[in-house]
Amino acid sequence: MTPGYREPLYLLPFDHRHSYITGMCHLTPPLTAQGRAAVSDSKRVIFEGFQEAVAHGVPKARAGILVDEEFGAAILRDAVRDGYVTALSTEISGSPEFQFEYGADFPRHIADFTPTFAKVLVRYNPEGDNALNLRQTARLKQLSDYCRRVGQRFMFELLVPATPAQLGGGTGAQAHYDLALRPGLMMEAIRVLQDGGVEPDVWKIEGLDRREDCERIVDVARRDGRDGIGCIVLGHGADEKQVARWLETASAVPGFIGFAVGRTTFWDPVADLLAGRATRAEAVSRIARRYLEWAAIFERGQG
Repeated sequence: MTPGYREPLYLLPFDHRHSYITGMCHLTPPLTAQGRAAVSDSKRVIFEGFQEAVAHGVPKARAGILVDEEFGAAILRDAVRDGYVTALSTEISGSPEFQFEYGADFPRHIADFTPTFAKVLVRYNPEGDNALNLRQTARLKQLSDYCRRVGQRFMFELLVPATPAQLGGGTGAQAHYDLALRPGLMMEAIRVLQDGGVEPDVWKIEGLDRREDCERIVDVARRDGRDGIGCIVLGHGADEKQVARWLETASAVPGFIGFAVGRTTFWDPVADLLAGRATRAEAVSRIARRYLEWAAIFERGQG
């Protein structure tokens, strides 16, 4: 299989676990069988919204879901059966250090579902804890090598949280970091990970405010003959206006093939459903409308 992925990709992620269980469902692990069923059913609502959006115009070939095995196994199997793009999370949820959710048994769990992508979320600051970065890189190389060996596509969600020194202090510190420092750190993280033998087909990239930063990210992701590598912009739980700006910026840059916007798409509709403020049909339709909106914004930006 040729490394990379060039097809448009409109991903709806709902592989959230720890934050979803506690913040959305207001449950405390370990869950009862009833609690687990309730979490799984609420994720089914998100999938139903995704399906409704496809029925109303999101091209099926571009439409994909990212879901976890723990609460979304049946959803993932249905999506694979129905021919959607699928991505399966492989990391322990909520951990500051990347670890495989199923340890050394990760290959079997990927092979059981045959998703389009095996996905990782990693917090990696190249100027952060060097020992932590080396440990993470070694594990990530295991996954990358496995994917290449068996012909499994690999998706990498890169988060670059600021160190205390990078963040500084005072009003606007986070905004300054995001605009002035984070883009360069993201590029350096991609370089270091590539040099460490980590070779994703798609990079999930935190939203960037400037087109030139998006262009530089693509240049790094595709350096040294990696011409087919794709980038998608993630929503990171931002508000609707911010997500729209990030999509507009990224969509105009060749190499950005789509988006992955989860919480901004589903959180409020599902929360209202669980609180009795909305019916299931209303929640499904709101999710569908928001996902359709992201697709329309991205496609307009491509011209």
